[in-house]
Amino acid sequence: MTYCVALKLNAGLVFASDSRTNAGVDQIANFKKMRSFVHRGDRSMVILSSGNLSVTQSAIALLEQQGRRADLLNIWNATSMYEVAGLLGACLRQVHTQDRPFLQASNIDMGVNFLLGGQIAGEEPRLFLVYAEGNFIEASENTPYFQIGEIKYGKPIIDRVIRPETSLSDAVKCVLVSFDSTMRSNVSVGMPIDLACYVHDSFALDHLRQLPEGDPYFCSISSQWSDGLRGVFSNLPDPEWVCKTPRAEDKESSS
Repeated sequence: MTYCVALKLNAGLVFASDSRTNAGVDQIANFKKMRSFVHRGDRSMVILSSGNLSVTQSAIALLEQQGRRADLLNIWNATSMYEVAGLLGACLRQVHTQDRPFLQASNIDMGVNFLLGGQIAGEEPRLFLVYAEGNFIEASENTPYFQIGEIKYGKPIIDRVIRPETSLSDAVKCVLVSFDSTMRSNVSVGMPIDLACYVHDSFALDHLRQLPEGDPYFCSISSQWSDGLRGVFSNLPDPEWVCKTPRAEDKESSS
């Protein structure tokens, strides 16, 4: 399993992915699940992947291979992110057509998902979720983020915090908290975390970082979030309809 999240904000785009793959209790490994494509001044794109590793790697390799063919519509000459999403979906369908009979014969799950986001000169930044079947949907103002993989543990914090007007800095903090919550509840998601921030209209990807196990900033975020939650919880009003446990001094006075 994996966990990936991408946010579409007024200030730009934020991407994050873990690096753990799990093919059984004795087959844990780390693989990078973020791929970037940048032509400064013209386009900047990021792809995050979850699911069957061989399928996702083959689909992206095919996309890159097409990018070397000037006679084809490809990631470098497409005029919109919508076209790029269509290209990625088509590559995924091609891999499925080629590999499905062999993988199904061994009962291997071919399920995958991609998050694709970026900006091409002439249009605004855009973010897409590409499904296993190759079709896709686009993020909107009402739904400014997508998750793939082990999504349930990190979703509540994103729902409470993220709005289109959220700053890139606050968005990164929120994403890291969502990863911390996910990793505390699911051992199939783990460090390192790859982070990418794209600044609106920059057509570059200058803010890339990988947070390894024990990263001081991530540890600080995790610790302060846990302490803050406990502090807020302790200050919540008690439910008046629940019988309170007698205090020690109350017991002494009654005796």
